[in-house]
Amino acid sequence: TFFINGFVNVPHAKYYYVFLSLVYAVTVFGNSFIMCIIYLARRLHTAKYIAVFHLAFSDMCGSSALIPKLLDMFLFEHQYISFEDCLANMFFVFHFMNLQSLTLLSLSYDRLIAICFPLKYHSIITKRTMCLIIAFMWIFSVTIFAVLVGLLTRLSFCGSTVVNSYFCDHGPLHRLGCNDNSIHLMMGRMCFGLLICLPLVLIIISYFCIALVLFKISHNVDRTKAMKTCTSHLLLVAIFYIPLLSNNIAAALTSIHPNVRIINNSLAQIMPPMLNPIIYTLKTDEVMQSIKD
Repeated sequence: TFFINGFVNVPHAKYYYVFLSLVYAVTVFGNSFIMCIIYLARRLHTAKYIAVFHLAFSDMCGSSALIPKLLDMFLFEHQYISFEDCLANMFFVFHFMNLQSLTLLSLSYDRLIAICFPLKYHSIITKRTMCLIIAFMWIFSVTIFAVLVGLLTRLSFCGSTVVNSYFCDHGPLHRLGCNDNSIHLMMGRMCFGLLICLPLVLIIISYFCIALVLFKISHNVDRTKAMKTCTSHLLLVAIFYIPLLSNNIAAALTSIHPNVRIINNSLAQIMPPMLNPIIYTLKTDEVMQSIKD
């Protein structure tokens, strides 16, 4: 068994657990609401909203994989976890987090085709195409994290079994191993680069192409209308990637107090799933119109 150390040394941690409970309740309600609106409103039965529905589903599942277990461990002091449960917890937290990242990439592809190739949009971005993209995401993500988690079974744990994180995190766990962990270090870096950094780079490239097309539009009204369709997605991208990358860069460049690192990392994981449905509801005219109808 492992002991998840997490918030043990954080002062007044119980207030943070109350905050986590509220965040989880809002996350489940908000994402369930968005999924119901998309399911019930026929005007939202499009390829783009299949991806939005999938993002809401991934957000809700990601929070459900993390927050209830976190509250059970630290609020009710069930911090000991078996090796098998620990690996399962790691797999589902990372898998749904990765799906959020890849779904944001698929939505940027949708905006790229809609603005750069408007006449071909409905022939390129079909419901079938989006479903195939989502199916590929699942196969790719499950395969990557099955390998990542499976490799941990080759480690021997002969010393401390205290995991200095708030869940069964890959880095703190593989560092406890007594034998060579270089492959785990390489896999961790590869997954971060491939599943977080690469999608962000591709999103930036897609918006650079969109910006070039927008600058060529002579009418301000048409330019503003096109930009407005990207606003909600850009906000989601900023909310998801900026905290995640900032925490990793800060950890690599400076010495951060463990408590600060744990709080920052947990906020970076739990806040985007809560804010995404709020942003999509308030910033997307189609969703607002569907709610009014």
